[in-house]
Amino acid sequence: MNCISGSTLLTCLFACAACGAPASETDTGKTTSSYSVHYTITPDSSDGSVAIEMAVEQTRGQLREVSFELGRTGSSDFTADGWLDIRDNGVTWQPGRKGGSLRWRVRPSHRRGNNGYDAWLNEKWGIFRAEDIIPRARTRTLKGAISKTTMTFELPGDWSAVSEYSTINTRIKVTNPARRFDQPRGWIVMGDLGIRRETIAGTRIAIAAPQGETVRRMDMLALLNWTLPELNAVVPTPIRRLTIVSAGDPMWRGGLSAPGSIFIHSERPLISENATSTLVHEVVHVAFDLMADEGFDWIVEGLAEYYSLELLQRGGAITTRRYNRALEKQTAWAREAASLCAADSTGATTALAVITFRTLDKEIRNKSKGASSLDELVARMSGTGTKITLRILRELASEILDGPSDSLHTDNLPGCRSFAPPAGA
Repeated sequence: MNCISGSTLLTCLFACAACGAPASETDTGKTTSSYSVHYTITPDSSDGSVAIEMAVEQTRGQLREVSFELGRTGSSDFTADGWLDIRDNGVTWQPGRKGGSLRWRVRPSHRRGNNGYDAWLNEKWGIFRAEDIIPRARTRTLKGAISKTTMTFELPGDWSAVSEYSTINTRIKVTNPARRFDQPRGWIVMGDLGIRRETIAGTRIAIAAPQGETVRRMDMLALLNWTLPELNAVVPTPIRRLTIVSAGDPMWRGGLSAPGSIFIHSERPLISENATSTLVHEVVHVAFDLMADEGFDWIVEGLAEYYSLELLQRGGAITTRRYNRALEKQTAWAREAASLCAADSTGATTALAVITFRTLDKEIRNKSKGASSLDELVARMSGTGTKITLRILRELASEILDGPSDSLHTDNLPGCRSFAPPAGA
């Protein structure tokens, strides 16, 4: 592929995003065959572990090999039908021509610094991501072969489970249009649960938490009633399903997003005293579906925080006066930031990013005489699957403005001049 400069640069960048993936994940030719993958997830609350079985059924060896790194999952007790190799913190499995099963066990509980757990399982309930118990895998397949993936929870008698997927059927269908090999993803909560369901602006919502936890499910739905219609009007593809899981201690006292789902600690205020909202911030992450390349976390975090304020104001959850005062507080906090381009976006860095995007929005509105806004830039960026960089952000803004953005000039982005981005960023 020969990419050229100018308005086609972004298109080429997006098209190249999958170049490093295995052929089985990127082949766009006509699908020739499929194979079945079924995950059975069985928690053992007595010792805080989860047993997983990955069963493959196929007719002629469509799935030849699965490999993955163990990472933080702490997976153990691997057994398999077929050839299995475990070495150097990685696992490789070759199922038989007709299929077979790979089995392992995980203890998902994981402490996030000194501020609680971002994954937990005990004798009463569990909250963790599917990625915490099912490592992300690479595959080798026959050309064009795709998985048809399902999962089942085997739970104690009084337990239920909620994930980002529909539970209409016992065998829960798992899909990911971006890949040919589908794996469960997103937040899972299990135990004796209290659940509230609603449909808002076309989005099917489930808010689930263990019984006995002080979780304001109806308050969350009320806040989403104000903000979700405004958010779905910004993104090109509205959120189809949104799962919110919540609990108190010992969980981490914040909010975390994952595909189609978020976790929020039950004691986080829905709207804080500075008029920001952890809940709306994380829902924006789900809707925008953006990932930052190294050094550009400020772009993703800044957009989420800026739009959390915007949506609260647009939906009427806060007044325009309160919105302006919130931006004043963000401006004051931003003065503490030494730079934007850095490994992680701190609170002050995110505040500086909020003010940067506020300035960019004003620039777009002024130069387009009100015909465009930051909403258009976000709509072009969202859900592309490409890791966002300053280069991509500038290219998009330039297309909308029909010229370079003054707001995104290096002189207005502290720390970005000296930052050495990865090649191509």
